[in-house]
Amino acid sequence: MSALRMLPRARPMHLDSSVVMGLRFASGDQTRIMSGDREVVGYGINGRPIYFDSQDCPFPAIRFRELTPEVCAIREKELGDWKKLSLCEKKMLYRHSFCQTYAEFQKFTPDWKLVLGLGLWSLAIGCAITVISKLNLYNDPPETFEEDRRSAQLRRIIQLQMNPITGLSSKWCYERNQWK
Repeated sequence: MSALRMLPRARPMHLDSSVVMGLRFASGDQTRIMSGDREVVGYGINGRPIYFDSQDCPFPAIRFRELTPEVCAIREKELGDWKKLSLCEKKMLYRHSFCQTYAEFQKFTPDWKLVLGLGLWSLAIGCAITVISKLNLYNDPPETFEEDRRSAQLRRIIQLQMNPITGLSSKWCYERNQWK
């Protein structure tokens, strides 16, 4: 008895909605349905039958277009001498398999201008919000931040000999009344 038959089933097979005529759907069936009648010609990325132009994976798993009678006739002609094919027929064969050439999908597009513009506008709006919030939301600094108050506080720390081992008082010479 196989190991699969020994596993308990949650529901009887005849009640399972994923069973059609005794077959279960696999995870790749939906992409196979979506690809239509296009010929599968390779593994592609992750073994999925999908098409996209990529420099990293230059050969897609399926052809770009479905098979037509015109392309069938040219493919029969292709089996013979390639010199008998016209330039138009060679291009038609290429466009049957691929959407774009390397030069077309590697061409520099002007999308960077939009992205850069939106990024700079976002940066400008963020800076404006920061400046406005600093001006309007925050109070003036407290009086203890003024220079004369800070120096008085430092004198008081030294007079009280606060933290005499590692603090500010350890760097003050009490005999000469100056910094060490």
